[in-house]
Amino acid sequence: MAFPTLNDLLSQTESSTLEFKRTIEAPGRIAKTLAAFANTSGGWLVIGIDDDRTVKGVDSEKDVVQKLEAASDLFVQPGVLVRYQMVQHDERLVLIARVDESEDKPHQAKDPQGQWQVYVRARDKSVPASKQMEKWLQETHDISPELLQQHNVKRLLAHLKKNEQIAAKQFAQLVNISEYRADKLLQQLTREGLLLVLDKQHPKTYTIRK
Repeated sequence: MAFPTLNDLLSQTESSTLEFKRTIEAPGRIAKTLAAFANTSGGWLVIGIDDDRTVKGVDSEKDVVQKLEAASDLFVQPGVLVRYQMVQHDERLVLIARVDESEDKPHQAKDPQGQWQVYVRARDKSVPASKQMEKWLQETHDISPELLQQHNVKRLLAHLKKNEQIAAKQFAQLVNISEYRADKLLQQLTREGLLLVLDKQHPKTYTIRK
């Protein structure tokens, strides 16, 4: 995949496939983002950008590259391939890194307590995956075109384009079906690879995978 221009990336908001960082403070702090990209749909990590998307640049090209490589090699298992490109913007250096969706998933990264944890992307966040999701990541999935054409599924996807996540009760109210049927459909869409389940939240919620 060819690298986009920095202006193209700056014209977008953070998402499941794009994250901006002012700097990399320590390799372990960025590892979960790399693992989550590899476990989900791949993504772009842009370093040297402030929260308001102002270009600040990196202080040291060598330092940021070394931290990124340490994160991918030492704090993610199995390790992930990170491609990167340094670009100049108004005399400031910015690093654009690319992690592709991996064929070797699930990948783990160390959590703040030093434990290995599988992460996935949910909108613009890297979140811990459930045991069910870890198993799902090891399998191959094809989304049924017929499923995507269902009225309730279309309503759900339209909702998730505007909202970060949804629970079965909310979905039931949205499309006027029972909570039981809503939960069953959400589970089916998760198995098909369209949704991610965040079952460490209460109530259990779902978010769109891409």
